[in-house]
Amino acid sequence: MTLNRGRVRWQCRRALLELDLVFTRFLERHFDRLTDDQLADLEDLLRCDDYDLWAMVNGSKACETERWKQVIDLLRER
Repeated sequence: MTLNRGRVRWQCRRALLELDLVFTRFLERHFDRLTDDQLADLEDLLRCDDYDLWAMVNGSKACETERWKQVIDLLRER
């Protein structure tokens, strides 16, 4: 199954300003280089509520899904 990169990119738009800023930087730096597996992990991660996702990105909540950790690390890069 091939994921639609355009649809995943659109899903990166978030209502929470902090997340929107993080995803804007992430899209510029990493999105075009994601493997198909990373893209699938990102798409799955994007199903999370914004506040849970923000908590994982800012480190106030542990990411308990092992396959999301690599994407979370990319989101955390400054």
